[in-house]
Amino acid sequence: MNTLSCGIRDNETPGFPGVSFGRSADGMPVALVGDTAFAMVPGREGKCYLATGWRISCPIPEWTRSDFYGHSGELVDETAFRAKVMENAEHQREKRALARQDIRSSANTPWGPSQGATVYAEGVTAHSTAGHGGFKLSAERNRKVHPMLRSPGGWYEEDAEWAIVALTFPHLFTGFERRHAERTIKDSWPDAWEAITGSILVPGESRTKDQRAFEAEHAADWIVRSAITSDQSKGFVEVVATIGGRRGEGAEEQRFLVPSIEYDIGQFGFVIDPDRHAVYDGPSSFIGWQRRAS
Repeated sequence: MNTLSCGIRDNETPGFPGVSFGRSADGMPVALVGDTAFAMVPGREGKCYLATGWRISCPIPEWTRSDFYGHSGELVDETAFRAKVMENAEHQREKRALARQDIRSSANTPWGPSQGATVYAEGVTAHSTAGHGGFKLSAERNRKVHPMLRSPGGWYEEDAEWAIVALTFPHLFTGFERRHAERTIKDSWPDAWEAITGSILVPGESRTKDQRAFEAEHAADWIVRSAITSDQSKGFVEVVATIGGRRGEGAEEQRFLVPSIEYDIGQFGFVIDPDRHAVYDGPSSFIGWQRRAS
């Protein structure tokens, strides 16, 4: 075992950063990768999820749930936890090898003044601001972006558009980042992905394509727009639905009662089965519908 400034590393793997696995004071599987701590945190209904911490100042056996924050996805078991930790370690090693350079910056960005930037390569810079951030590509770099994905000004926000930069310049990103970018492009810009790669995305490979298919299939069906546990009918959910799930003025609304045990909104919405879900016009648990009746 090795003793570091932050405590004892149990079951350490070689390399930089090293990976240490152990147990927290409250029995959670935990790990340390560089300055980043990970925990497999118990959740509801027997499920667990990945949480992270940063520069925890006490030894690993003294860590507790309060040292961790966030929700980085569900975990099936401890094997999945270890796989996530090792994936992060590999990401950190690759990122270190890329030698990105942090610089001071006061540039104006679409999200406000830059508070700092990271240079990935000449003409490829990621800016951070008080509330958001994203990439700025030089004119020369931006011309290399596929026309279907290109931003005229060369700015690409950090939530999803960063993946366009990673797709265009994969050698500037880690394997973990490239995989995440591929998933993001498929989900958000499936038409561009298919045009660039020549590969047709099948059901389950793109959220946007799946949503289009769902909306086309159920264009004439009642789709729930809002729901509330019924105060009047025990064991039922009172829902408001519109044809095709339309919103806004002019969209016809209808209320239904759906058994609570059945109600699951799913990925894109709950579809009413008129043969099984009764139209409801009685007293409402929705405040807005109560006002309409008064």
